[in-house]
Parts: sequence; structure tokens; C-alpha cells
Amino acid sequence: MFRRAKSLVGLDIGSSAVKAVELKPAGRGYRVTAYGSEPLPPDSIVDGAIIDGAAVADAIRRLFDARGIKTKDVAASLSGNAVIVKKITLPTMTEAELAESIYWEAEQYIPFDIQDVNLDYQVLEGGATGNGTMEVLLVAAKKEKIADYTGVIAQAGRTAVVIDVDAFALQNAYEVNYGMEPGAVVVLLNAGASATNINILNGEQSVFTRDVSIGGNAYTEALQRELSLPYDVADQLKRGEAVDGVSFEDARPVLRAVTENVMLEIQKTFDFFKATASSDRIKRIVVSGGASRAEGFTEILAERFDAPVEVFDPFRRVAFDAKNVAGDAAAVAPTAAVAVGLALRRVADR
Repeated sequence: MFRRAKSLVGLDIGSSAVKAVELKPAGRGYRVTAYGSEPLPPDSIVDGAIIDGAAVADAIRRLFDARGIKTKDVAASLSGNAVIVKKITLPTMTEAELAESIYWEAEQYIPFDIQDVNLDYQVLEGGATGNGTMEVLLVAAKKEKIADYTGVIAQAGRTAVVIDVDAFALQNAYEVNYGMEPGAVVVLLNAGASATNINILNGEQSVFTRDVSIGGNAYTEALQRELSLPYDVADQLKRGEAVDGVSFEDARPVLRAVTENVMLEIQKTFDFFKATASSDRIKRIVVSGGASRAEGFTEILAERFDAPVEVFDPFRRVAFDAKNVAGDAAAVAPTAAVAVGLALRRVADR
């Protein structure tokens, strides 16, 4: 984990902002040497699809320039309906046999033309089931989506050397900061602007992932619609800022109604998971992402799913020196988890 391979900048390209984290090894851990966030114009990225590549590339360039980040190589990530993550069961075979047959096997599980995706896989630890089969984690991403993301990164003068998945970047950050507890079921829930990533871990392994197409933008849109507000004003109100003519009390029931919709999707995800899980007792839910700070979000989550909820701290075991890095660790922590997980990646990691 701590080998001194060439470091990368973790670049989290979200639909409302781009965030970058650069880490350096420090003793047996890491320290943040650069962190920053740059907002994106509305609708630059919609449902994970890049609509205005020039605006995204400009934001990345401004962010790197403002923070003085010289490193060219970055790790970025994808989420949403262009990414498929599935745990599949295959006959026990050697690594060479698996490499030869994985595309044929994957065709049965991927709802896209196999020629249109990039495929990766990993045999799960302890994957042999004892009855002549083994469990393999299969990840497929549309080549077109990967090209869009690597293209805007190149436009910004950087090189994407790793393309990960949001849910796994989150897991990477969790493992380094919290460690893994054998047999414990932990839910990592990242509520972003346009999507909510859910990764359910059992010990060290990801056993279920799902991206839900609802996030912080839904709160803004509901306030616009229900209270007849312009987008900018609705966005301010969502964050608890004072606006003329509307009180936060007016906004509260609207925000809670959106949170209820998010909870329904989370409930569906947990139901899917429990239908196939050997151990379904959730020990804790760890939340991150800007939308997790919405009115009543963590309280309703804890109440609905009868599990302790805590805010993800990606700087729990990663040193964050406010003197050298713009921003306060506590303030940026909820939205920095994916970027930290990406910054922990190294070239040729599996």
C-alpha cells in the first residue's frame, strides 16, 4: 500500500464541481500537498455525460493553476448508467484461462455490445466457493464515456493514466482511513449533485454497488418548482443561506420530500442486497458528498435503516495541513472522499 510508486493527482469530475487532491507519502501514511475545488457552469455535465467539454477543461485548468499543481498524471473516475459492476460466478479456472474467456463470459451480463466497452475484472479473495466455482468482480465502462472524460482532461493539459469507478475510489479512501473489519457490513454512501453512489462492503470486499440517479440537483429543482424561484436563489436556499422573500422554514418540507425520494432508492438498493447476502445486518452507514448535508438527511437515514450514520472523514489518517492547503479539513472533508480515493491510486494498480 505504501510503496513509493509515482504519485497521481486524484481528479473528481462531478456535475457541479471538479475537485483535485494531491498526496505525498509521509512516514507510514500520507499527507495532502494540494487540494482545491472549482465550480462548473450549470449543465456542463448532465447525468454523468459531458455536455460542454470546453467548460469542464477550463475548470480543470483553472483548478490546477490556482493550486499550483504541477503533476500531469491524474486518476479520474466514472459512475452512472455507462458503468456496470457485477459479481459473477464462474467455473474455477487459472488466471490465463480467465483472461482468455472473460469477454465471452461477460457478454452474458453486460447490456451493451461487448465491443463498445472497456472491461476489467478481479477474482475476489476467497472467491473459490468449494463447489468448482469462483466469484469474480466484473466492471465494464462504455468506451465513448471514457473517451469523453480522458478527452477533457487532455484538453486541460493533463493525462488520465487511471480511470476508476466512483464507488471503488470511495472504498479506497475508506480502507486507508478506517481499515477493514472482517465480517462487518458497512455501507459507503456518496450523495453527489446528480447521483448517489452506494457501495456495500462485507469486510474487505465490495459485495454490492449501485448508482442512483438522484442527488443534490433534485433539491434545487424541487425548490425552483415548488416555490417559483430562479435556480441560483433555490441553490442558495438549499444550502441554508438567507434569501429575500423566502424563509428556510418554507423550504424545509420541500427538502424533506426530496430526501424521502432518495431514501426510497436507498431502500430498494438495500432490498436487492439483502436478497442475495449471507449477512445483511448493517453495522454502519458512512456518508459523503455535498447532498448528504441536506436538511435532515443523516437523521432520516439513521432512523429509516436503524444503523449508526457517520460522516466520512477522508482526512482521518491522511495529514491535512491547513497552512499549506487552501480550505479547512472539516469543511471540505464531506466532498473530498472520491478525490482522496483516486489520489491513492497508482499506475497499474488493480
